[in-house]
Amino acid sequence: MNTRAAMSVPLWPLPMLAAVLPLAVGHVAWWLSVHAGLIPDCNLYWDGCVSISRAARYGLGNHLFRLVMLPCATVQVLCWVAAALWLRRHTPAGARLLPWLGLLAGLFLALYATFLGTDGRAYEAMRRYGISLYFAFTYFALLATLHALSQMGPKVPGYRSLLVVALGFMALGVASVTVRYTLSDPALLDRWENVLEWHLGLWLTAMFAVLAWRWWREGLRVTLV
Repeated sequence: MNTRAAMSVPLWPLPMLAAVLPLAVGHVAWWLSVHAGLIPDCNLYWDGCVSISRAARYGLGNHLFRLVMLPCATVQVLCWVAAALWLRRHTPAGARLLPWLGLLAGLFLALYATFLGTDGRAYEAMRRYGISLYFAFTYFALLATLHALSQMGPKVPGYRSLLVVALGFMALGVASVTVRYTLSDPALLDRWENVLEWHLGLWLTAMFAVLAWRWWREGLRVTLV
């Protein structure tokens, strides 16, 4: 006779991992590269001496970054799938496109991490498009989540926080386009693009952290058999 035991576990650690892992591994990879003398030391959020990609492109930092970011892509996909199921409990329509948007974001993040540190124009293009499309589909997933939450009313816990994150994303996107078309000095342009990229990583962390807080407050759990 077969018996199966059911175990209920909280779901909030899933988005918390999605928030903490990229933030931590990006900074650890930068620290390793600095101490190996591969990149200059500076204030990443103001001096912008290196991009996230360059900070994790060489040596041990590159191996660590790729080792962590590939499973992190899976964690983020699972997080968006869980978010779609959570929203479906509260609204009839839920967020039907959310799992697919999350899957595309995860695939492009994995593509970026896989080819980080490789040489060649083709690999460089895959890295560039990989990270750009990752941010784009992540933003679309955030908008889909906000749309579903708006069906429950603007006073739903977490809605305003996620709306602030979405506006922050938009502001950084506008700033990025602005500096690209207004700054003629290549060094200054590179600096501000790097600065904006690191700040974008902070807003990405905040987005998943808000989901973790919302699920913790709701006591959301999943039953494993």
